[in-house]
Amino acid sequence: MAETVVKNQQRQGRGRPFQKGQSGNPAGKPRGCRSKAALLAEALFDGEAEKIVRKAIELALGGDVTALRIVLDRIVPPRRDRPVSFGLPPMLEAADAAKAMAAIADAVAVGDLTPAEAGELTKLVDTYVRAIEATDLEVRVRALEEARGGS
Repeated sequence: MAETVVKNQQRQGRGRPFQKGQSGNPAGKPRGCRSKAALLAEALFDGEAEKIVRKAIELALGGDVTALRIVLDRIVPPRRDRPVSFGLPPMLEAADAAKAMAAIADAVAVGDLTPAEAGELTKLVDTYVRAIEATDLEVRVRALEEARGGS
């Protein structure tokens, strides 16, 4: 019997008892199947969800720090990126980036942009400048190659 185990390990590789793409139990639970405990908890919660949320909010408003944390973490979703309505000055060449950066800094100073939003816009300006510089470099190299090949 021990010989069979050793031969199987050698054949399929140590720590990999099944062939790639083959489940150990093809007739197992289907994907997304939930346990009986989860289904029971959901059934109990269904009729009381509104009351529980209302109570958590009341406790949070009453100063219960744990309830406040639960309300903020679970009920109020974390804030994601939002569209920023901010007009950058036109950037046609790399030198225009200074104007764009000044406009971003002014918007942060006034409070129109958060520092995080300004950081993202700064990355955008930097990427745009790099693209302009790469395009300019390509045009210069091509012109030099044509001039060299033509003489």
